Amino acid sequence: MVEAVPPVPSAWTVANMVTVLRIGLVPFFAWALLADGGHSTAGRLVATLLFVVAASTDRLDGWLARRSGQVTDLGKLLDPIADKVLIGTALVLLSALGDLPWWVTVVILVRELGITAMRFLLLRYVVLPASRGGKLKTVLQSVAIGLFLLPLDQLPGSVSVVAVLVMAAALAVTVVTGLDYARTGLRIRRTASRPPAAGL
Repeated sequence: MVEAVPPVPSAWTVANMVTVLRIGLVPFFAWALLADGGHSTAGRLVATLLFVVAASTDRLDGWLARRSGQVTDLGKLLDPIADKVLIGTALVLLSALGDLPWWVTVVILVRELGITAMRFLLLRYVVLPASRGGKLKTVLQSVAIGLFLLPLDQLPGSVSVVAVLVMAAALAVTVVTGLDYARTGLRIRRTASRPPAAGL
């Protein structure tokens, strides 16, 4: 008797559609931020709102995938891409508008792109999960960017101080966790390439 082959589940799950929505919000976020050369108070508030909504879906899509048992390869691929597109666009535009030093954007993007590339290279050996530090890094980056997106010139000076302090913390955690991931990746690579011990 031939056993029936179970149908392959669709890659277009609710969780993956939420991830695609996060990517789809990026152009609207960029348009709002750049309105009136980046000096529109309304535009900055709309951009901040869109960024918060998009960043919030980062947790939502993962929760939906695990809750429904629909973790897919497409989701594993799209999720980090969506994160990098959103964070990268926000950082580059903030630097282009003169609100954030370019060196901060470069340091964060080099770390993010480098670790993402390393993760893809390690897929043949193991899936490198996000560490607690990595999750903290994402939260700090999102909060810091959200603060810098606000029309700070219309707000009390204390808000700008908080924005700078949170960004400094995000930058520090970004670098430290990046080095930790790199060390872990090198250890995995060395272990995987080491020839097996001869049997006795």
